[in-house]
Amino acid sequence: MIRSLLTAATGMEAQQMNIDTIANNLANVNTTAFKRSRANFHDLLYQTLKAPGQSSTTGTVVPSGIQIGTGTKLSSVDKMFTEGAIQMTGNDLDMMIEGDGFFRVQRDDGQIVYTRDGHFSRDNSGRIVSADGYPLIPEIVIPQGAQNLHIGYDGTVTVKIDRETQEIGQILLADFINPTGLVSEGGNYFTPSRSSGDTVTGVPNQNGFGRIGHQQLESSNVNIVEEMVNMITGQRAYEINSKVIQTGDQMLQTTTSIR
Repeated sequence: MIRSLLTAATGMEAQQMNIDTIANNLANVNTTAFKRSRANFHDLLYQTLKAPGQSSTTGTVVPSGIQIGTGTKLSSVDKMFTEGAIQMTGNDLDMMIEGDGFFRVQRDDGQIVYTRDGHFSRDNSGRIVSADGYPLIPEIVIPQGAQNLHIGYDGTVTVKIDRETQEIGQILLADFINPTGLVSEGGNYFTPSRSSGDTVTGVPNQNGFGRIGHQQLESSNVNIVEEMVNMITGQRAYEINSKVIQTGDQMLQTTTSIR
């Protein structure tokens, strides 16, 4: 009975973390290019009372054995990098990556961070910057008086100056062997880790990189209906584990009351 209390407690803790993950997904349902997270679990060690394959007293082999589980724990929380829906904006500096890849921006401390959020603006010097003022890498400066800014599928940025079309920069994308291994820094930014692998850069719409969608933004890939179903399932699992603890407590109470 004591084992059942501890086992059920691990189940309640695991489902609490599951609900926390779902809550963060739902909180970011309108966050541009947000990638939903999924909690994964695995079972804990087993107490082996009789090992499978053990010889019995009659010389035969035990077909199954006796192993009692001790609960569950959170094994990982994975980012799901499926593409979100396309949102048309009409803003010249809004971009989305249709396919694989990340934009590269440089923080104030000089570190390069990666994002799928293509909501860019221009600063007071004409540079294309993120919502936090971090410049796009490589830097692209829009000249004063430029008109009809256009960004091609391959990331080529062109403008019209004095009725002449001029190329002012080339957007490059980055990608990783294992994007799930990226470290979430908040603000829609990621940094690489040993799990993500080395950064690979390239031209959009070439060599497996996604193409640039101009005047578009990528919506969050959170599916509200799916998250609500997951939340209900997690809530019921939490309740049933709490019921196990109540049942175990009642059994202990009955045992201690025996005279």
